[in-house]
Amino acid sequence: MKVLLLSRYGHLGASSRMRFLQFLPWLEQAGLECTVAPLVDDVQLQARYQKNGYQLFGLVQSYWRRVRTLMQRRSYDVVWIEKEALPWLPAWVERFLLRGVPYVLDYDDAIFHNYDQHSSAWARRFLGRRIDRLMAGARLVVAGNAYLAQRARDAGAAWVEIVPTVIDLDRYAAKLALAPAGEPLRIVWIGSPSTVRYLALLREPLAALSQRFALKLRVIGGGAMDLPGVDVEFVQWTEATEVASIQACDIGVMPLLDSPWERGKCGYKLIQYMACGLPVVASPVGVNGEIVRVGENGFLADTASEWVDTLSRLLSDATLRQQMGKAGRKRVEAEYCIQQVAPRLAALLRTAGEGG
Repeated sequence: MKVLLLSRYGHLGASSRMRFLQFLPWLEQAGLECTVAPLVDDVQLQARYQKNGYQLFGLVQSYWRRVRTLMQRRSYDVVWIEKEALPWLPAWVERFLLRGVPYVLDYDDAIFHNYDQHSSAWARRFLGRRIDRLMAGARLVVAGNAYLAQRARDAGAAWVEIVPTVIDLDRYAAKLALAPAGEPLRIVWIGSPSTVRYLALLREPLAALSQRFALKLRVIGGGAMDLPGVDVEFVQWTEATEVASIQACDIGVMPLLDSPWERGKCGYKLIQYMACGLPVVASPVGVNGEIVRVGENGFLADTASEWVDTLSRLLSDATLRQQMGKAGRKRVEAEYCIQQVAPRLAALLRTAGEGG
């Protein structure tokens, strides 16, 4: 079976890498021949992070390349799309270029809110239901959590499946030892320049904790962040070092605002921390409440005082950190790893391509 994979990014984009590209060897073993055609390549994405935006000429080239790829769609049995094929164009244009071939949409973010909650009334009026129309025409919609899946069902999608974002157990090993006595304990956050703003929610809690405990906050891949009174170490993200950078820490955190966009997130940070054997503390938003089993593999914290209380418990109790870390790792092995999910994903794509 031939699959045309229309990812949003190349290997540098976390969503494309984890929701699509890491599955390719498994899909090929299952007899699915995948052709990958990203909309935005790694060079463009890196420039976006550095210059806080895309270059217009580069985007025009990307869209034209995507249109030419879609014109070859009938050479494939199924088209597998990350979120949408042609962002910000009317849905009928995309549906027209997908006609005659079954397509599968995959969502790990509430991207529909880019349109239906846009600040422009024009955008809301003409594009507000864009993603819903694409969902309604899809052979299959794959959603990273229940919030996204419900939107697809409400849009009229005929077939919806929830598939979590997962890690590869062969890459992620659990933390083997506790921090040496006398060493500062490390709280870790991993993300991108576009999401580091969430750490502002921990500005006061971390400042208060820093007066009671010897601790460091490790920020992986997020860039500079102003957190007065907190010892912050910024670590550049690379695929080769991200696991080791997390393993060297003691507690993983995922603060989030409680808004429709955040409810669509899939908790991948938490899964990374748990895979490395770290206890976690997260905001009780969206799928976080499913991934974190309070008192077993971590805690949920909403207010500043709850963040202080939960982190204090973990910082002051090495045995508790170790127990929760082991429980989190066990859960990842059972539910949130490619070894468990890849066979199911291959079966879904094959069924979609064969007629559903």
